[in-house]
Amino acid sequence: MARHSHWHNIQLKKGKADAKKANVFAKITKNITMAVKEGGSDSLFNFKLRMAVDMAKAISVPKDNIDRAIARGLGSGGEIALEEVIYEGFGPGGIAFLVLCVTDNRNRTVANIKMIVSKNGGTVGAAGSMMWMFEKKGVVSFLKSAFSSDQETFELIMIEAGAEDFFSSEEGIQIICDGKNLKKILDMAEKHGWRPDHFGIEYLAKDEVQITDPDVQKQMEQFIDVLEDNEDVDAIYTNQA
Repeated sequence: MARHSHWHNIQLKKGKADAKKANVFAKITKNITMAVKEGGSDSLFNFKLRMAVDMAKAISVPKDNIDRAIARGLGSGGEIALEEVIYEGFGPGGIAFLVLCVTDNRNRTVANIKMIVSKNGGTVGAAGSMMWMFEKKGVVSFLKSAFSSDQETFELIMIEAGAEDFFSSEEGIQIICDGKNLKKILDMAEKHGWRPDHFGIEYLAKDEVQITDPDVQKQMEQFIDVLEDNEDVDAIYTNQA
């Protein structure tokens, strides 16, 4: 698997979250609502809900917002027909992308995504046209200050819990694992008092492509920014290095 550039991406997202809190909060609470609809309101038995609530708390979503999102998932205030949809295609420079959306109106969402992509140098492809380039994996990131053990001991413990690969950076350590082992790794981290900076299920590129043209790089950044501004877009993954 190519080196995953999640550290860079998540720091950019955190910066944007400060400037666009209302939009980010709305996306996070939709994830909570959908998780409750799919698996119930008890996070002990609903791991997807646990992930969504932990992410909400990490970006300081108010407790009232979280509680209302859970209530909506249980049917309070009327039925909400949320669904996950994935769109695939090529962006500027031939970079492959996946756009994960959470929507209550599939027709609106597909029209908006196609318009945004076409206006910003990309094309939307058929279902499955890009998915083969990605692997669905668990990703857990720790800041270096999050664990007291030396890195070798930390990695050995995480391997025991199911870690497949590690990437180190100045910020910290990122663990890649099979999605079915994500909960085991989080439980092991909690047991040792190691708090992750970020975790979740992500689509990682099997092979990454480097953009060397600064103009194309700028166009790609704008492409991602405009997509992220859309209220239905939950996550974007690319094969850009």
